[in-house]
Amino acid sequence: MTTAPELVDVLPAHRFDEERLLAWLQAELPEVGERLDVRQFQGGQSNPTFLLDTGAGQYVLRKKPPGKTLPSAHMVEREYRVMKALADHTEVPVPRVRVLCEDSAVIGTPFYVMDFLEGRIISHSALPELGREDRLLAHRSAVDTLAALHSVDVNAIGLGDYGRPEGYVARQVARWSKQYLASKTDDLPAMDKLMAWLPENIPVADETAIAHGDYRFGNLMLAPDKPEVIGILDWELSTLGHPVADLAYYCMPYYLPSDMEGMRGLQGEDLDALGIPDEQATIARYCAKTGREGIDDWHVFLAFSLFRLAAILQGVYKRALDGNAANANALSVGKRASLLADIGWQVASEHP
Repeated sequence: MTTAPELVDVLPAHRFDEERLLAWLQAELPEVGERLDVRQFQGGQSNPTFLLDTGAGQYVLRKKPPGKTLPSAHMVEREYRVMKALADHTEVPVPRVRVLCEDSAVIGTPFYVMDFLEGRIISHSALPELGREDRLLAHRSAVDTLAALHSVDVNAIGLGDYGRPEGYVARQVARWSKQYLASKTDDLPAMDKLMAWLPENIPVADETAIAHGDYRFGNLMLAPDKPEVIGILDWELSTLGHPVADLAYYCMPYYLPSDMEGMRGLQGEDLDALGIPDEQATIARYCAKTGREGIDDWHVFLAFSLFRLAAILQGVYKRALDGNAANANALSVGKRASLLADIGWQVASEHP
């Protein structure tokens, strides 16, 4: 398995006028020079992402997908804003963004351009491509990086209005309950139970930080030569939110099977043999780095993370069925949604 991002020729649905893009870049980012070669990153990003090879080196372009999208989805302008604020004012590792284009006339949708980061992306949290000692160091770096992100003073870096500062978990539960019901295909009793249980068990202590929303190894760039996070990628779901929700999402693999396709779980793995810290060690390190005594309502944050991901996958499953997509893959996504809901309800109901 390669750890370098996979590149393909630009997919037919995502093609755009490359000459017009080059002319725009020459005006806004003159150092690009006369040459532009475009390839597309393969993978699950819902915002299509491209490698730009220019006379001045390599850049990355992220754009909204073509066609009609939900008003709040695919907001590349928000991704640009949060990464620029973090790069300009903090040590949190993010790619340096260069230019934002909100004019759809250039390539059909808004887009932004950032520096290309040379590094490794390993999507499975068991980190099979690394040696035992490096796995431990990579997990520690991921936790330390998350703690650094959550320690940023949002007002000091101009992001005080990046989202609503209170009620994140309650809003998210309401939003994903609505999304789930809109994409429901089969009865999933565990989802019904979670939709009833979560609003009654919203954590009392509310906090606000920059919440990434999808913090996992698949969205972290490791340095080419050491087990250190050099970039947090894919800010599409970021907002102001409860920091512990990010930590619970990062800890989900401890509850997911390692042998189910697409789950990237750690259950069934010998963590000690792999050199991977267990959940308690991960929480303890995060608490030490953020100055916490501990975390209340951990089971609620976990159940919420499992519920939210189940709702997201149910939407993917429904869209696949509606579009008659490759059915084998669609069915496995449906199974994953069901399993996540079952595990989420197990976490919720086992707590006194």
